[in-house]
Amino acid sequence: MKAAAGIAVLACLTAGCGYKVGGQPDLLPATLKTICIPAFGNATPRYKLTESLPGAIGREFLMRTRYRVVPEMGEADAILRGTVLNYTSYPTIFDQKTGRAAGIQLSVFLDLQLLERESGKVLYERRNMEIRGRYEVAVDQAQYFDESNAALQRVSQEVARQVVSSVLEAF
Repeated sequence: MKAAAGIAVLACLTAGCGYKVGGQPDLLPATLKTICIPAFGNATPRYKLTESLPGAIGREFLMRTRYRVVPEMGEADAILRGTVLNYTSYPTIFDQKTGRAAGIQLSVFLDLQLLERESGKVLYERRNMEIRGRYEVAVDQAQYFDESNAALQRVSQEVARQVVSSVLEAF
């Protein structure tokens, strides 16, 4: 009886289930070795976000994948293009004493497209991708400083994580 149970467990462990671990970069062509991430287009008044996104996404590709990020499109096997479509921010928490905003929610909407440089073939595309972030605002005037730029940096990092994950998983 124990031997039969052991054989059943062994059979289950060695049998393939058909699933793969998520995040494996094999969903993209094996010939892809280098990616260029040019400046993103910007349809918003927030220029700092589009300045930081390509660098943040490039760092994320370098940390999590086998791909090299190159500065020139002519050196790349693929080009990741992006456009920030919209940026919204609004208060979500208010200080009860002063009525001032104490917490801000922000959303960034962007279009992404990864193209094979030689053929122009679309390898990945995501329209109207939304990334959300939050930050707090000091309600005491003496302690107040503008947190929005630091929040945009954090949002850039979150965008980078989500972009690389979605490109790798073709989600």
